[in-house]
Amino acid sequence: MSEIITNKLSLHKGRKIERVRKLRGWTQSDLAERMKISKQAVSKLEQSENIGDEKFREVAEALGVTYEGLRDFTEEKVLYNTNNFYENSGVSASNIAANVENIHNPLKETIEMFERQLAAARKDLLEIVRQNISTKD
Repeated sequence: MSEIITNKLSLHKGRKIERVRKLRGWTQSDLAERMKISKQAVSKLEQSENIGDEKFREVAEALGVTYEGLRDFTEEKVLYNTNNFYENSGVSASNIAANVENIHNPLKETIEMFERQLAAARKDLLEIVRQNISTKD
């Protein structure tokens, strides 16, 4: 099931835009402002499976990522990079990967669950960084 979810996300350019925007903590209005377009235009982009290369490059630039990074974005890469990043910090994202693999919910629920887990992992990382800063002082 997770392979189907990953394949669907990897093919849907609009979904990639939405995922990266949310990972950056931006609203549709934030992205719209950066692109000098309407919030409705951003919504339409995020619903589009196919987006021309020129427009996709504009979106990538507005999101502050490379064209290739946005084009090749997958949830698996986020999990892999998150897991490797946290590996030496005492925080493990392996439970995130395990939960994503075992969920048989609709796609939207799976994405929402992943966002909650990613937010929790971010919070844990911030706490570790704060502790490291305070111990250095």
